[in-house]
Amino acid sequence: MGHKYGYARVSTAEQNLDLQSDALSAFGCERIFTDTASGSTTTRPALTELLDVLLPGDVLAVWRLDRLGRNLPHLIELIADLKTRGVAFASVTEQIDTTTAGGELTFHIFGALASFERQLLRERTHAGLAAARERGKVGGRPPVLTVTKKREATRMRNQGRSIGDIADVVGVSKRTLYRHFEKTT
Repeated sequence: MGHKYGYARVSTAEQNLDLQSDALSAFGCERIFTDTASGSTTTRPALTELLDVLLPGDVLAVWRLDRLGRNLPHLIELIADLKTRGVAFASVTEQIDTTTAGGELTFHIFGALASFERQLLRERTHAGLAAARERGKVGGRPPVLTVTKKREATRMRNQGRSIGDIADVVGVSKRTLYRHFEKTT
């Protein structure tokens, strides 16, 4: 078995790592990496350093699941990445340890829940878009090239003006104009 490393994170409001550090030390972590950042922050230098240090056979331990991932899908992704690298994961509070069969089962249940959550979100989004369409509303960004701009661009093109000039006057990109003129010819 490799080394046990701990990861602790506090938000700027909490500012006290003692509880997490003590629990991780009692769990047997040889070294504890710490960050002070909110849970949604993507830049966590100590976590990045820890992920670089881990080798197959090592264990990454946290005091509680919410210390590691920004959200459930991110947590599942991180733990799955660890698994492919041959690194085990443990959470002291939730008593999850992927080196055991029970811990592995718990991890798979979390993965299934995250997948279910993503599927529900997709279904709600599609249902909302369908309901909006039925009410006559169309989703997405409004078109950059409005009917008025299309008329002006066509008029200018018929006068022999260049695409660059037309784009500047109408206020759209040359690419947008090329696509428009491809459709009309």
